[in-house]
Amino acid sequence: MFSELMPLLAERTVLVTVARESNTTLRATVIPKRAREGENAALSTPLLFVGTPEELDQNFGRALAEYVETHQRVGSTLAQAKAEMEAAAKAAQEEAKRRADERRKAKSPTSMPAPVPSTQPPASAGPDPVPGTTSSLFDGAPGGPGESQPAGQQQGGLRL
Repeated sequence: MFSELMPLLAERTVLVTVARESNTTLRATVIPKRAREGENAALSTPLLFVGTPEELDQNFGRALAEYVETHQRVGSTLAQAKAEMEAAAKAAQEEAKRRADERRKAKSPTSMPAPVPSTQPPASAGPDPVPGTTSSLFDGAPGGPGESQPAGQQQGGLRL
């Protein structure tokens, strides 16, 4: 009986109880404890065997060996399924990121607004200033050195 439990005991604690059911029968229960928090409940399903002492002597060891084998297979299947789901989730995330990057790249050249034609003439479209004259921002009149205002002053604004 204990050699059959060894593979199960390698991964977790196992509680074994034997109780008298009636004058002729016994109840043997094997309860594996969860190895870690959040582990699938299927891995802590107890084995319950009720029978006469002779039946337990004959069949309990074989039933226990099958139980441990099934327990290990379920644990392996759950681990494999979990790994496959994690791999699939990672692949889906990478695919979604790749698609988002492609959409972003596709929108970048076309998302830039085209330059809107201006209704104002360009700054260089006006007549060239006469050399030796200074323009004022406020009155639009040239304020060159040959005018009647004192040097450094201009009517209606600042001189640039």
